[in-house]
Amino acid sequence: MTITPVDFASLLCSRLCHDLLSPVGALNNGLELLADEHDPEMRQRCLDLLNESARASANKLKFFRLAFGAAGGFGDAVDTREARTAIEGLFGEGGKLTIGWMIDEGALPKPAVKVLLNLALIAGEALVRGGQLDIGAEQQGDKVEIVVRAEGPRLVLDQELRSTMLGDLGEEGVTPRGAAAYLVHSLVAAGNGTVQISEPDAPILLFGVTIHAGSNAG
Repeated sequence: MTITPVDFASLLCSRLCHDLLSPVGALNNGLELLADEHDPEMRQRCLDLLNESARASANKLKFFRLAFGAAGGFGDAVDTREARTAIEGLFGEGGKLTIGWMIDEGALPKPAVKVLLNLALIAGEALVRGGQLDIGAEQQGDKVEIVVRAEGPRLVLDQELRSTMLGDLGEEGVTPRGAAAYLVHSLVAAGNGTVQISEPDAPILLFGVTIHAGSNAG
């Protein structure tokens, strides 16, 4: 099945709306409660809720702007510190996930960074009860190798995401839930690369990607 650029843009928009609905809805609820609440302690709780929801919304927007959009500038490379900040902002708060960052490169080609971010998103969401999320990448010439590893008490990777990353879109095509997986597949295919995924019954979730994405990312 072929996904047109317009179809894919629609999938991304649906995914963004879905992910932002919860924190934005919490902002709205907090404002409504604050307007009707006069007890100082309860008003402080409302303010804490507003602060938490605003921070979550901002972190999600920063991550999606870099993972899906044109953040990082219009050059060929992206500073890896931006990618680390985006991932830690999305998953690092609350202590649910521990992030292991194993990238020494100061910058990587933009397609590789987008693949890395989307793999981290998929792996982080697969850690339903939290755990360890390790992210590594290395560039040699025009080839970038990316490894994302997830380990925790419960790992759930939807079969749709697994199949989509491997290029098997099936008869139903891609849903908004699979937007990140389809972006990984598309970028890797465009870079003449490969995607490897650990077996469904493996005790850890492991993504390995090789992508040829330009040699001027240093």
